[in-house]
Amino acid sequence: MRSSGMKQLQGLFAVYKPPGLKWLHVRETVELQLLKGLNAEKPPAPEQRVRFLLGPVEGSEEKKLTLTATSVPTLTTHRLVRGPAFTSLKIGVGHRLDVQASGVLVLAVGHGCRLLTDVYDAHFTKDYTVRGLLGKATDNFCEDGRLVEKTTYDHVTREMLERILAVIQGSHQKALVMYSNLDLKSQEAYEMAVQGVIRPMNKSPMLISGIRCLHFAPPEFLLEVQCMHETQQQLRKLVHEIGLELKSTAVCTQVRRTRDGFFRLDDALLRTQWNLHSIQAAVRAAAPRVATELKKNLSLRLGHQQLPSAGQALGL
Repeated sequence: MRSSGMKQLQGLFAVYKPPGLKWLHVRETVELQLLKGLNAEKPPAPEQRVRFLLGPVEGSEEKKLTLTATSVPTLTTHRLVRGPAFTSLKIGVGHRLDVQASGVLVLAVGHGCRLLTDVYDAHFTKDYTVRGLLGKATDNFCEDGRLVEKTTYDHVTREMLERILAVIQGSHQKALVMYSNLDLKSQEAYEMAVQGVIRPMNKSPMLISGIRCLHFAPPEFLLEVQCMHETQQQLRKLVHEIGLELKSTAVCTQVRRTRDGFFRLDDALLRTQWNLHSIQAAVRAAAPRVATELKKNLSLRLGHQQLPSAGQALGL
């Protein structure tokens, strides 16, 4: 049975995953809340069937019985007989977040699960805020890991940090061009570079398209990282490597995703909003943007496939 509520659950939406929760737990909680809302909806009126019931003849004083055609409700589909109308839902998870990380987590429901493949193939960038702490190193790059080393950090300045960030961004931008398989001598490739839409066409290592310091108050610092094909542990290792480049050490105290493709923090539903009506509204609100962005990405990919190779550009 397909209810009107289920018809509105076909697409993508985003939730805010708190730190300390596994993505699988988030997905199961959302599914449970959706099932609860769907099964609480008022069921449709039961179907009527014609039954021949035995009863006395009307207007007759004699005690004779006769069969009378009567319309009665069919109880085979009643909730108390059949049980809940919905017992499971197909919910997909986009780019995942590990237990310690928090932020935007994209989910798909119903036919929206098919769109996740298009989202993966689009290689959209994601934004993170990454918080670091100077002065110590641990075995897992996190503040709660086993302490490996303690160092001084009095010599570290914001200018030093920003110089290192500029070097990191420059090296990754070169790698981004390499993995995109673009011929930068062509006009189309140049225009894509100016627009900032160069993306790898296949899998690649973590690529950083932008990184900057948002706050610096030793021993703490806060970075904003725009990247793709990353894991949260790789971002923690990046903080560790930055600490070494600063002739000190550093651990990561927070990784928070603030954007995943075209889903931002403002689009992410808080835990108190993980219910049927809020998710239906989120799916409806996101649908036009999802269609527009995926269509735009498809045209970019087709344009990329038509870019001339170096030999073709030279007429060889």
